[in-house]
Amino acid sequence: MALAKKARPASPRRKPVALQKEKPGGKSALSRMQILDAAAQLFRRPGYTETTLRQIAKAAGMQAGSIYYHFGSKDEIVDEVLATGMKDIYRLVEKTIDDLGAGSSYRERIERGMIAHLDLLLTKGDYFSSNIRLYGQIPEALRPKHLHLRQRYGRLWDQILREAQQAGEIRRDVKIVPLRMFILGALNWTMEWFDPQQYSVADFARQINAVVFEGIKVDGK
Repeated sequence: MALAKKARPASPRRKPVALQKEKPGGKSALSRMQILDAAAQLFRRPGYTETTLRQIAKAAGMQAGSIYYHFGSKDEIVDEVLATGMKDIYRLVEKTIDDLGAGSSYRERIERGMIAHLDLLLTKGDYFSSNIRLYGQIPEALRPKHLHLRQRYGRLWDQILREAQQAGEIRRDVKIVPLRMFILGALNWTMEWFDPQQYSVADFARQINAVVFEGIKVDGK
């Protein structure tokens, strides 16, 4: 997902090189995406602090100085990686639920949303998993923007859960925001232990959904 470019100061070490305008998908755009893809993979594993521009360039298959054709600093790269990841998950969950249609139950919508969240986090989304892992590491100046994007995603889940409550599928006495925090917290923590080679993303989402809708006590107890 391409984000709008914004004005940025020149790097203290190198002056940005002026590029000719080119069509989307051109060589420069491809190189930019290679940098972002490589950075997302590195940010996900060793982390933001331990990752250097030189490492990003090597992973992207280019010289370190070439990064400055596209980005003025590592902060600019992490800013775009994290924003892309959160926008990706918002659009995916929103589309997944919309595609089910009005005839689906809210329990099914919530379960499919969980599956979409886990699938992107654990198997397909270096950008999204980088966002979850790195938020506490990024420079303070970048946090308000990314907090806003996280809150926007949280409101999407609040809306789904509140509609389920209004439809009578969630108890009236349950507070929506703590419920959403419980669900997303459980899903995000899987990064620390979940092995998609041993466990099924869909099965785990169904288990969490069962806890939400049915609780853990034995019937009649």
